[in-house]
Amino acid sequence: MSYMLLIVLPIFLSVVLYLVTRHNGLAKYVALGLFVYMLVESVGLYLQLPESGYMELGSFLPVKAFDFVMHLQVDRLSVIMLLLTSLLLILVTLSSWSMPKQAAYFSLLVFFSGAIFGVFMSTNFLWFFIFWELTLIPMYFLVGVWGAEGRIYAAVKFFLYTHVASMLILLAFFLIYKQSGTFDMSMVKESMLLTPALIWWLLFVGFAVKMPLFPFHTWLPDAHVQAPAPVSALLAGVLLKMGAYAMIRMSILMLPEQAAQFAWVILAMGLASLFFAGFMALYTGHLKKMVAYSSISHMGLVAIAISTLSFDGLSAALFEMIGHALIISPLFLIAGFIHHKTQSWEMDEMGGIMQKAPYLSALFVLSGLGALGLPGTMGFIGEITILISAIAAHGTWMIIILLGSLIGAAYLVFTFRRVIYGEMSDLVKESDFSMPKIEFVSLLLFALFILLFGLYPQPLFEMINQAFGAYFNAGGLL
Repeated sequence: MSYMLLIVLPIFLSVVLYLVTRHNGLAKYVALGLFVYMLVESVGLYLQLPESGYMELGSFLPVKAFDFVMHLQVDRLSVIMLLLTSLLLILVTLSSWSMPKQAAYFSLLVFFSGAIFGVFMSTNFLWFFIFWELTLIPMYFLVGVWGAEGRIYAAVKFFLYTHVASMLILLAFFLIYKQSGTFDMSMVKESMLLTPALIWWLLFVGFAVKMPLFPFHTWLPDAHVQAPAPVSALLAGVLLKMGAYAMIRMSILMLPEQAAQFAWVILAMGLASLFFAGFMALYTGHLKKMVAYSSISHMGLVAIAISTLSFDGLSAALFEMIGHALIISPLFLIAGFIHHKTQSWEMDEMGGIMQKAPYLSALFVLSGLGALGLPGTMGFIGEITILISAIAAHGTWMIIILLGSLIGAAYLVFTFRRVIYGEMSDLVKESDFSMPKIEFVSLLLFALFILLFGLYPQPLFEMINQAFGAYFNAGGLL
């Protein structure tokens, strides 16, 4: 088959899906079937990959005079992101089963799936940028239409922040083309560039906004608070990882000498994100803001791991990215569900939910324990491997990462005490916490992955280590 269909089919199908399913409830079934198909194809791609390097998937729509061709290639790093994305799309679809305006909602999810697959499959800088920008369109409407009272402000802020940052990335791509003569990222080497430092900074800032890292993070809490819970899960699980993936792919692997020169910048911003967002999560009494700042804090850990520029560090970063997606998503989903039932975000107005919804509360506590790094969960594996790689690269003073974990433990334990345990508040007594079975199943699947990869991480690490093995020689980055 033509793997271009994994990109083009969802984009065009989204329009047809909306027109055909406006007056029936078939949109969610079509979307679910498509995402399962994309997951199966992603597994098939992984099984066909060579031991190292890229696998050619074809070139399409060529404009040879300008080197403008949709060149599709994948390696183990990009296919791991395809697997994560398709899995999260399935779980988000199950979590959105009772979402209003289903034809429009699921059509936008389908459109997003094609665009994000284009980001991970295209190795032409211009097509990468086109798909990068296309992901903004469905997310803008998903936040702006299905969000809460301040949804328009949050959607516009999200769009403007990330779009302006994208202009820096586009400028870097044109500088690369002018200096190397190609838009093919698999062909570009640092030695071909005349101004590698300028290009590195343009790319780094653009990707740091998307992750986001402090001080470029301010668009994310607003977007998370206003977005519906499944869209928040998609933002945290996929869109933020897109920024981290691009930073690893281009700022580190493509420009290793500049990355080594400015690794301290990545480290400083990672530490700032870890502690600032951690303290903000500890300070706030807003349930979803707490989860949003926790998400930023964990992306700070990812940046710290990336700053090591080591095989172990990048492997730890990718494991933490996957773990963060699988841990933070159910926290957003359950927080959104609690708000839907109580019509409140304030933790001080809650309490005693365990008595009304014990199974839901147990899943929230499990996800929270994963976020604070309890042994036996994915969160522990991610954090301990990041700590080990950071100490090896930067020295024993990196033990301060554990302070970030202590802050995380504090705000999550306080959240458990105020929301899940304690005396049942009047607001909770009056609320009905019944959940559709299919949405509860999606939460159970998240819990299964959190425990599975926490207790048995080796298969996932083998995939991740193979992804980075081709980029390292005995002395470090190639």
